[in-house]
Amino acid sequence: MPTLAELARSHTRLTIDDVAHLQRLAAAWGMLADLCFADLLLLAPVAGEEGHRFVVLAQVRPTTDQTLYRDDMVGTIVDEVERPLIARVWRIGEIGVGDAAVIGQTIERANVQAIPVRHRGKVIALLTREAATTTGRRLGELERVYFEIFDRFARMLYEGTFPFTGGALVPEESPRVGDGVLVLDTESMVRYASPNAVSSLHRMGIHANAQGQRLSDIGLDDDAVRTAFAARAPVTEELEWGDTSILLQVIPLLEEGTPNGALLLMRDVSELRRRDRMLLSKDATIREIHHRVKNNLQTVASLLRLQARVDGVDPRKALGDSVNRILAIAAVHEVLTEHREDTVDLAELLERLRATLVQGLVSGTKVTAALENVELEGQRATALALVFSELLGNALEHGGRQVAIRLVRREGSAVLSISDDGKGMAGAAEGTGLSIVRALVGDELGGSLTLVDDAGLRAEVVFPAGG
Repeated sequence: MPTLAELARSHTRLTIDDVAHLQRLAAAWGMLADLCFADLLLLAPVAGEEGHRFVVLAQVRPTTDQTLYRDDMVGTIVDEVERPLIARVWRIGEIGVGDAAVIGQTIERANVQAIPVRHRGKVIALLTREAATTTGRRLGELERVYFEIFDRFARMLYEGTFPFTGGALVPEESPRVGDGVLVLDTESMVRYASPNAVSSLHRMGIHANAQGQRLSDIGLDDDAVRTAFAARAPVTEELEWGDTSILLQVIPLLEEGTPNGALLLMRDVSELRRRDRMLLSKDATIREIHHRVKNNLQTVASLLRLQARVDGVDPRKALGDSVNRILAIAAVHEVLTEHREDTVDLAELLERLRATLVQGLVSGTKVTAALENVELEGQRATALALVFSELLGNALEHGGRQVAIRLVRREGSAVLSISDDGKGMAGAAEGTGLSIVRALVGDELGGSLTLVDDAGLRAEVVFPAGG
């Protein structure tokens, strides 16, 4: 479907400035359709046939009533024979009302109001309100008030004060008439409150009867209204009460360019804000995951580079050591994923690593573990997992028949010890694994490593820990 600008360029003599004005109108006129419970069409005269033939540049349907036009009318050409009313209104430049056939039909009739759209002192287009013919039903208060407000906007269109300059950018979440309406006078007094507006006030904790009172009297700040009056332009703000978020849009009603009241639209956006917060939280979580994975991949790369520099090592053993280090990192991710927290229970983590290493490396060695609950943030838990993997692997490889693991809490710190009854210090020769341990304990954990020759070897790591 062609855009408004494309239709204007191919069918009319409208200037770029004129088209921009009509685009601002088309961006904001959903409110007008809701206020008058009718379809709105925007028409401009076809170049060379001004006053005789018109092209429909845009169309909007109401959300407050049924539509007359189920098919898109944009691009349709209408002549003065089919719609003499719009030809007459174009020539005289005054608002007109009449009865006409629904465009494209010969039987169904519509009540049509044609409103000149004035810009910079001249009429550049016509807006028509197209509604089904009524049977004389008496209007309710809400309908009567909405029609009155629409007539005030129609007058602003005729005077050239609507749409507002710069009003083309209307947020998709902007409130609509059906969300809730307060009609205000120049003193910010509520002259009418729609049922949905009353419901929004109740959700904000305002239970007083708003009608006949100033906004400030019922607990609402009227700064936005005063700003809209001063600027002669809409003002949007969002108010929060606990978990309730209400979006307010104040639209000044002008008479010959002077504010003569305001329309305040209200929309409960609490659910939207809750979803926004969830998306922000998920986005932050995803970024944190990417950051953590990047750091761990860099750690793996550093470990592999360090292993590659060591001469005279059996390639199978080197690969096996690297696999164990990568499994230690993976175990941290597994625990974080299962519990969906930023901290790791070290007792659970170390027990998983113990089971993996014992099963994969040796048989016949008795390994006992006494692990207290200690929590550590994810990045430092990764470092501790690597330290534990290296020390336990060393004990299983060079120790005797007994290996004991202990994790105990101290005030502000924790102690991890791994003891064996093997070769003692002779089994702790400085190699790649021990170099990795020293670097991780000092740089990542901010702790200390002690090796004790005590009827075997006891490695003790002391590091800061919460709780």
